[in-house]
Amino acid sequence: MKTSFLQSQAQSRRQFFLWSLLLTVIGFLFYSAPELLAQDAAADAEEEAPATMFDNVKQAGIWMVPLIIASIAMVALIVYNFIQLTASKFKPEDLKMALLDHMANCRVVSAIEVASTSPTYLGRMLASALPHVDATDPDTLGREEVEDAVAEFTIRENRNHMTWIGYLGVIGQIAPMLGLLGTVVGMMGAFNKIGAQGQADPSALAENIGLAMVTTASGLIIAIPSVFFFFFLRNRFNGLVAACHQDMADMLDASHQAVNADQAMAKVPEGLQA
Repeated sequence: MKTSFLQSQAQSRRQFFLWSLLLTVIGFLFYSAPELLAQDAAADAEEEAPATMFDNVKQAGIWMVPLIIASIAMVALIVYNFIQLTASKFKPEDLKMALLDHMANCRVVSAIEVASTSPTYLGRMLASALPHVDATDPDTLGREEVEDAVAEFTIRENRNHMTWIGYLGVIGQIAPMLGLLGTVVGMMGAFNKIGAQGQADPSALAENIGLAMVTTASGLIIAIPSVFFFFFLRNRFNGLVAACHQDMADMLDASHQAVNADQAMAKVPEGLQA
């Protein structure tokens, strides 16, 4: 079990590196690609090459720094959460089958020992909940106490996962505000130049207008995937936790059925027997 976990950790680190490299390359291509804006059809040979997104980012200046930091944080959080929220780290099938076999044969102590050696979500949850199984109560096997222990573990454990997922929601909310701040500053600079010069000179206003447009677009580009992946990863996490709870319920049902098998058969009417 420990060997497989170490292999899983090594694979996760490789996945993190590959995803980070891929997203870095995509980001570089995006910021260095030419803008997809229509150009004048009658351009002469001496006309300058169209500005790239990277040129506009440089033109926006210092106001792009927090947005770039937010974009890097967004990519890192998405990659980190995708690596963490996997079935192998929550409910590996081999662990589930081993625990289900022990519980179906009423080997609760053996199930606790197996669960204690697993660093997965299901393993740690069962290691904290199964000691509350009450063998002296064959009717319920202390199910209420076990479920209370599961609830306490879930509250304690989910806080850490939801914190990292929640940061994506924070980025999705502040990125448009940062972009709007850059827009306001850019427009203020444009109007100040108009007031100082007494006329609207497009060449003089280009830098400020570029600042206003680039920061707004960058804020939205960062916010949209942040919000999407926030809800996507949150639902993925809730699904994995719900699956672990269902596995726990199945194991308790298997133990209850094994303990009360004779009583259950005694209640079957003779007329229904083969």
